[in-house]
Amino acid sequence: MLEVYVAAGSNVEPHTHLARAARELAGTFPGTRCSAWYRNRAVGFEGDDFINFVAGFSTDQPLEAVIARLQAIEGLCGRTRNAPRWAPRSMDLDILLYGTQVLDTPAVRLPRPDLLKRAYMLGPLAELAPELIHPTAGASIGALWRQFDQAAHPLIRVPSSGADEGAR
Repeated sequence: MLEVYVAAGSNVEPHTHLARAARELAGTFPGTRCSAWYRNRAVGFEGDDFINFVAGFSTDQPLEAVIARLQAIEGLCGRTRNAPRWAPRSMDLDILLYGTQVLDTPAVRLPRPDLLKRAYMLGPLAELAPELIHPTAGASIGALWRQFDQAAHPLIRVPSSGADEGAR
């Protein structure tokens, strides 16, 4: 079984879509754990703030199957595959870590390259797995978060919708 960590984010009806994504993740991957939810500014475009969390789960499913399921959950939350990259999102599910695998293909890069640059990914991941060693940085996620310039990238904790309680 591999430990997988996924960033979830939405700035279009975020409480509704994030609650649904948390339920779907928990239904697909029993034992899913979710961080607290955090508000942060849109990155790469002007738009409404995002709300984000990180989910962690164990699976023996191959990477391709996990990606397919994440894309299906995005679709259930109203995301279309042809949406622009830097635009509002009803749901964005990105694999941050898939075990300790390091991949650099046109389709998948793991660990996610911007994990160490984005507070909304690194902070919630540190909440879930502070002792986890980043496969390429060689330091714990908790240590990497403590070194991160958190003041320059504030995260504001927000209440979850309550619909995700089964995934906590």
